[in-house]
Amino acid sequence: MLILGIETSCDETAAAVVRDGREIVSSVISTQIEEHRKYGGVVPEIASRRHCENILPVVKKALADAGVTLHDIDAVAVTYAPGLIGALLVGVSFAKGLAVAANKPLIPVHHIAGHIASNYLSHTTLEPPYLCLVASGGHSHIAEVLSYTEYRTVGRTRDDAAGECFDKCARAMGFPYPGGVHIDKASKFGDPSAFKLPRPKVAGSEFDFSFSGLKTNVINLIHNNAQKGIELDCNSLAASLQATIADILTEKTVNAAKFLGYKKVALAGGVSANSDVRAFLAKACAENGFEFYIPQMSLCGDNAAMIACQGYYNYKAGITADSDLNAIATLSLDKL
Repeated sequence: MLILGIETSCDETAAAVVRDGREIVSSVISTQIEEHRKYGGVVPEIASRRHCENILPVVKKALADAGVTLHDIDAVAVTYAPGLIGALLVGVSFAKGLAVAANKPLIPVHHIAGHIASNYLSHTTLEPPYLCLVASGGHSHIAEVLSYTEYRTVGRTRDDAAGECFDKCARAMGFPYPGGVHIDKASKFGDPSAFKLPRPKVAGSEFDFSFSGLKTNVINLIHNNAQKGIELDCNSLAASLQATIADILTEKTVNAAKFLGYKKVALAGGVSANSDVRAFLAKACAENGFEFYIPQMSLCGDNAAMIACQGYYNYKAGITADSDLNAIATLSLDKL
């Protein structure tokens, strides 16, 4: 079965063709990073306009790269939630029109479920149930993957996501957008023990995250040093910040796995590309005898292959949509 996936939840216009939920036949991504970099972050209105311009050529290229036509596609999967509402609407509207015109089933896909599914494309033997940490610029979740289409969130951020903390601290350090990758690079030249940073906790919610206080602490540290004329070791601050975030994510995920009795742990989302997050969680899983799964680097960020993959499993479970499908800016994974 061939699924055409479409992803436009933020600033990447992406399309992909995936066979039987596990094999990437083609994957095309048009990124807007350079344009948004001048503003220090994603500008929703600009993102939506670029999706309108890019979606047709991106979908055409995905089909051409796969050597297929719309006639060969069995269904169209699209991200409908969560994300920037204007950006989502472009993808959803295009996918609905395409599905109607080609007389193909339309499959709605939750963006976070898509990130989780990226592991199926990297590990053909992975099957639910397992526990997954999804960390990105907009999300930080610990989710039980009960089946290919059922989830239960056991931990989530109460304020900033891990990726948001990386990016905002990076901007304060003078790094360009997106800052997470620059924090990672700088950390290689710094001392992770140079700065003792706070590890915020959420009272009564053992597995929930809070990164707002950590972000504020780092930004205040940078500003206070600047006001006093003290030169700051940005490499060591980057290393300390990265190690702190990686340790927080790892500790809560491993504790949740122990508490819930999971022996399989997966990582997904944009922050899964971070070297410390990957290394810390891999080491902790090995020490606890857990199987550890992580997507290949090309599947960590937003892409349409993961949407097509999850679309395959949604379709097999009978999850389809009609012309009433709408984009939703905020939607819990538990409400699917």
